[in-house]
Amino acid sequence: MPTSQERSRAFTHVLINSAAASLGTAFIWFGITFWAYLETRSVLATSFLGGAYMLGMAVLGVPFGGLIDRLRKHTAMMISAIATTAFFLLGGLIFLLVPADHLSDMGRPWFWIFSILILLGALVAMIRSLALSTCVTILVDSDKRANANGLVGAVQGMTMLVVGMLSGLAIGQLGLGWTLFISIVAVVGSLIHLLLIQIPEPTIVHAEGTPKAVDFGAAWRAIIVVPGLIGLIIFSTFNNFLGGVFMGLLDPYGLELLSVEAWGILFGLCSIGFMVGGAIIAWTGLGRLPLRTLLQACMAMWVVSALFTIRDQVWLLAVGVFLYMVLMPFIEASEQTLLQRVVPLEKQGRVFGFAQAVEVSAAPLSAFIIGPVAEFWLIPYAQSPEGVATWSWLIGTGRARGIALVFVLFSLLGLVLTAAVFFTRTYRRLNESYLAGDVNIDVVPSPDPAP
Repeated sequence: MPTSQERSRAFTHVLINSAAASLGTAFIWFGITFWAYLETRSVLATSFLGGAYMLGMAVLGVPFGGLIDRLRKHTAMMISAIATTAFFLLGGLIFLLVPADHLSDMGRPWFWIFSILILLGALVAMIRSLALSTCVTILVDSDKRANANGLVGAVQGMTMLVVGMLSGLAIGQLGLGWTLFISIVAVVGSLIHLLLIQIPEPTIVHAEGTPKAVDFGAAWRAIIVVPGLIGLIIFSTFNNFLGGVFMGLLDPYGLELLSVEAWGILFGLCSIGFMVGGAIIAWTGLGRLPLRTLLQACMAMWVVSALFTIRDQVWLLAVGVFLYMVLMPFIEASEQTLLQRVVPLEKQGRVFGFAQAVEVSAAPLSAFIIGPVAEFWLIPYAQSPEGVATWSWLIGTGRARGIALVFVLFSLLGLVLTAAVFFTRTYRRLNESYLAGDVNIDVVPSPDPAP
């Protein structure tokens, strides 16, 4: 049986490898978003890209979760790494062969083919993040999982810091081609490193037989046996509704106030907040009731998102995005800690996948709706004499007041819905399930881990 030190060392390698893969994937995805808006000046393009990414996560969550439960975690991560590399290489081929003016024209198919290839590469990388959540269960003791999830959040924040700063600079100074090349080098490097990692995985006997490749029924059954768990998944959609708005409108808003290089640097610096939030969790944990922490963080996030665009001020934007980043790890770590405690390990891949599918489905819904609403209604309305007369007392006047109005109205609605959750029976039942104990405490690693 692997010692605690050996499992800790394996977790460190897996975390570092996942961070390297995220660097390469997020670097090009941020770059594509910046490039698309600068070339088209349309929030429809950014809303489509962000919404399509989240929709893909929703559709693929359960199949990817089933894959993780069927295979050893190392094998699933290898499949993800190879597929991401292949899609990025195909995207690079399109970039080399298609003239630049054709590639950036939304009316031509090449813009969409190129974007979809990069999108697919980013989506299959999701397998690694799901596998990482199950690796926390395997490699970290129960009483330290909240801290480990906080450490994961801190590493993700560091990734966002680097990506946010460098992708804007890369697009502004080097162009899309070099940005894509750097991303390919990063994902290839993470693939080579992954080949050298060993994960001491447990031998799991599936009482109901080997999981199917896509089994929504099994995922659903694993969820409903835990009192209130479906409620947790629904509660976790709240911040994803806001995430869809951020995906569609935050980059256009930032690029209206700043150059692409400056916005990339500012966003990267604000991502330090993700590291701060993750570090706080790694040091202090999530408290006695992670669900309560999750909802409190959601409410704070709604308040922040209602205020940070009320004036066209760069400092206000910076403070708002920073605080948003600080709060995100609390929401993600709270949900993961609760699931890792109440869901058996042999079913966690499917449950994490199902949960992610439900939660992230909120983001494309809001992104696809908000993009056209902002483009054709709220932005023109906020800049009209009637809109200025009605709303200038709250959001001021400026170049991006329509986007500000979206954030304010959407956040007020979210704040009311989140506050209501504290008074539900589901909230009480979930807390009782968490306090009842750890169902994974008796998982025993096998002595012969797969390479």
